[in-house]
Amino acid sequence: MPGTVLLLAASPVGKSRLVDAASVLPVLAAVPPAVLSGTDTANVVELADPLEPQAVLTRLRAVAATPGPLTVFVTGQLALDRRQHLPHLALARTTPATVRYTALPWQWIREEFRLRSPGSTTLLVDLHADADAWGWLRTHTLDSGRNNTVFGRIAPPPSRRTVAGPAYMKTIATILRSGWRPPVEQLHQQAFTRLGPEAYGDLVLTVAPVPVAVPGGSSYRAPQAVAAPPQVQEPRRPEAYGNVVLAVPPMPVAPPGGPRAQVPAGPVAMDRAPHPATVSPPPPPQDPHVQVTAAVQAGRHQEADALALAHEQAAARAHGMASEQALHWSEVRADLAMFARDSARSCRIWLTVAETRLSAGQSPDAPTVEKAVDRAHHQWGQVRDKTQAQELGALLAQVRARVPGRRPGALENVQKQLRELQATPF
Repeated sequence: MPGTVLLLAASPVGKSRLVDAASVLPVLAAVPPAVLSGTDTANVVELADPLEPQAVLTRLRAVAATPGPLTVFVTGQLALDRRQHLPHLALARTTPATVRYTALPWQWIREEFRLRSPGSTTLLVDLHADADAWGWLRTHTLDSGRNNTVFGRIAPPPSRRTVAGPAYMKTIATILRSGWRPPVEQLHQQAFTRLGPEAYGDLVLTVAPVPVAVPGGSSYRAPQAVAAPPQVQEPRRPEAYGNVVLAVPPMPVAPPGGPRAQVPAGPVAMDRAPHPATVSPPPPPQDPHVQVTAAVQAGRHQEADALALAHEQAAARAHGMASEQALHWSEVRADLAMFARDSARSCRIWLTVAETRLSAGQSPDAPTVEKAVDRAHHQWGQVRDKTQAQELGALLAQVRARVPGRRPGALENVQKQLRELQATPF
């Protein structure tokens, strides 16, 4: 199956620039697409110093919808917005004061890939953090999604008046230019070995999916972090001590014929000891996201929605309607409606998610609330039935009054379109 590659290099222009991210693109572009992807053939999408977060989001959604393996090379600058202190990928127009409005929220990368099959998405990351983001990383991890394999590094801010280079990503590109793509774990380790002392003090990212339980006895994949230093030849310098190293090697899954367990057999008489019987543990349950994705890719949209609805109801019974477990599956159903080209249903579900979060006490500027309203707004713009558009538009306007979002004029946009709908005859 053909693969897809996204080359994303972004950093601010002017005084805010910490790294010349786009300088790596010519080196990566010299690598054959199949080698970048690790597949027989591949399509490459390139974004060099993009200006608008929404433009990047559009490309993320496009590559996320591709069925084959997806490899994303992200080079750039990590920044925090001053209001919510959440990590963003700085874009060309980003300044420290405008991160919230001009940079790409890192959670968008995580969210756009969440419906992809586990193991089908690989991120290779080379980031330089600004001072605020570097401090945030001492107590937080950069969450790139439970289904995604992530390798790379986050470097501390360079010296004042210095623009750093994306050394890790250039090393990756140089290795790949040989024409052979080793397994991604080996590729990552080779890159750090070549960097040597230059990598000291960096945060090392190696995240692979591991199974965890979900309602109904199934499982999904989430990242688990363990400490492991980058494999370089020399010891780390003293100033690097105490830095956080995020390293999650691929976790082996026990085969169905693995270790055998002893269990008591059948009813036991009062004057006899139980006779042990050996049984094999059952095979691990299949990730429900895999089943949903397979149904979508086969065009069985009603089946995919029914599967997601069953997990949503199970989560609601176990944890409550406003729990993250239940809301996760509500959001999955909203995305499934979008894939089925039912924009009205997708909009309605996103509005319900937003209302549920607000009723549960979440702040109107919480990222999860803003995301739900923004996506409801986007789907509403795709509704072609006038009656549905008017009904949903009135609901959206009420929510927009409480959740204006990051982009100015969102509520005014809804009100203007509602007036135009009312002025247009049926």
